[in-house]
Amino acid sequence: MKRVILGTAGHVDHGKTTLVKALTGVDTDRLKEEKERGITIELGFARLDLPSGARVGIVDVPGHERFVRTMVAGAAGIDLVALVVAADEGVRPQTREHLEICELLGVKSGLVVLTKKDLVDEEWLELVAEEVREALRGSFLEGAPLVAVSAVTGEGLAELVRVLDELVQKVPDRSVEGPFRLPVDRVFTVKGFGTVVTGTALSGRLRVGEEVEIHPGGLTARVRRIQSHGEDREEALAGMRTALNLQGVEKEALSRGAVVFEPGTLKPSRILDVELQYLSSAPRPLKNLEKVHFHLGTAELMAEVVLFGKDKLEPGRRDVAQLRLAEPVVCLRGDRFVIRAGSPLVTVGGGRVLNPLAHRRKRTKPWEREELEGLAAAGPEETLRYHLQRAGISGLKTSTLRPRLPAYGPQWEALVRKFSSALVRVPGEGEDLWLLRERFEAFKEEILTALRKFHERFPLKPGLGREELRARVSSSAHPRTFELALSDLLSEGRVVAEKEYLRLAEHRPVLPEEAEALKREIEKIFLKGGFTPPEPDEALSRFREKPRLALDMFQVLVQEGTLVRLSEKLYFHRKILERAKELVRKHFETHPELSVADFREMTGGASRKYLIPLLEYLDREKITLRVGDKRVLRKGLRPQRG
Repeated sequence: MKRVILGTAGHVDHGKTTLVKALTGVDTDRLKEEKERGITIELGFARLDLPSGARVGIVDVPGHERFVRTMVAGAAGIDLVALVVAADEGVRPQTREHLEICELLGVKSGLVVLTKKDLVDEEWLELVAEEVREALRGSFLEGAPLVAVSAVTGEGLAELVRVLDELVQKVPDRSVEGPFRLPVDRVFTVKGFGTVVTGTALSGRLRVGEEVEIHPGGLTARVRRIQSHGEDREEALAGMRTALNLQGVEKEALSRGAVVFEPGTLKPSRILDVELQYLSSAPRPLKNLEKVHFHLGTAELMAEVVLFGKDKLEPGRRDVAQLRLAEPVVCLRGDRFVIRAGSPLVTVGGGRVLNPLAHRRKRTKPWEREELEGLAAAGPEETLRYHLQRAGISGLKTSTLRPRLPAYGPQWEALVRKFSSALVRVPGEGEDLWLLRERFEAFKEEILTALRKFHERFPLKPGLGREELRARVSSSAHPRTFELALSDLLSEGRVVAEKEYLRLAEHRPVLPEEAEALKREIEKIFLKGGFTPPEPDEALSRFREKPRLALDMFQVLVQEGTLVRLSEKLYFHRKILERAKELVRKHFETHPELSVADFREMTGGASRKYLIPLLEYLDREKITLRVGDKRVLRKGLRPQRG
């Protein structure tokens, strides 16, 4: 079933609510005060099923100037507008303001309904129709269908339904891709069910039982029940008037202006980069840093307008700007907004969001304006590149990248495929991280440079440990990015891993004559130490004149495998370890078991400090197997004889 939202617009007392009742049988003025005063104060909702089978959700908005803020909330998410003009009064102030609001919110289609036809003659009706057409010149409703009706006599209603049906068929279906979003326009409780919120679903889909997030507050709730125009549904879809029964949240925690959305898909922000259209009807220029009332979806809050390179914006002009908000909002690139200013408040402008997660910009820097102008003209591909270029090696998570485009479902997949050669995806348990290929390759070069500088400074050392290397490159790179870059370099053969060290493939430790001599002296100390070698600090203390070089040479011996580490402070020469293996094998020629005492005797009376690590080493090398307090020869090994 095709789903379309139709919003009414027009001056107070021009018959919007009466027209809705004549079409649907629903009186959208439900409040006692509305009945008493005869005007709409709150939003009203009704359903109209057309002959084609399409279903139209009607949002009836207030026309009085005091309730324009409510009208803006109602206009969020409408596909079509019915501009209502009373035939006996013609175009009035709110007729024009409502039209401007719809235009600013990106409404593309609609029709004009001349009401109260029964109160005027044909000649007067034609004059009013001409006045309306003149007022609509240059607007999105120029040339739109115009139908005259009487809600009292019913004249023209059938024609209105026919025209509506034709218009509805031309409205593009809303995509159900992307995150579910529902700006809340009403909050109430239902006995036995609890909290209920209503609104027009802007995008995505939502099923009963699923979890939602709510802004502001970062609240979460579970969807207990879904209705649309009083009918239970298993699923809410984009473009549908929707009521959600929420479990786990109290009514007092919610109000109009809240947004219900798919968890983790939207991020709050106090700063928005925008493209701003300042209306020619605005009473005066808009000043830099001026405070305005900002309307987005069903929310209204205060904002400060930052202009770039100028102190004011003249009426009728378009420009890029930044809005700094009193409270954070959640939105996507392309979302439409309205600003109102003055006393009394009037609609002065609006536009679209360019970056929903913007950073604070310096208004006097010329490149800031250039960036925003480029962002305003950019398609999805250029927008993707811009944001990843700005992110650099930090990259952007999927949840913070897609709202900036916005791109979801097949559109996102197609974009990633098209740019696969220019993108790097860093997989993660929670969500992926995205970088530009050129920045990732530059980061790999940064890793190579860090290794090269280390080798130049410490030519005798075998290389750097993983964590030490990571500490020497860009700290803004995510650890997963570092690991992926390093994995690439290892697989490309540009970096080599030897034990716990990383080095450039072409690097070989340089051993000058003096260093080689020192290395031989250190080796002799450990070889002479036999089964009771000195601790490294003790051995190296003999070279007080060259402590740095001595430590480097010790590490080279360890890296080469000449010295083998058996515990934190215990290193044996590999020849001594081979000697221990020979002695043990010889022992098993005549003995079935090996005790610690036996091993002490064959090693010249070494203490347990040395014996136990040596025995554990033989166990690891699969020469011996510990059985209780003794060792036996591993199965498959035969004692040496002869």
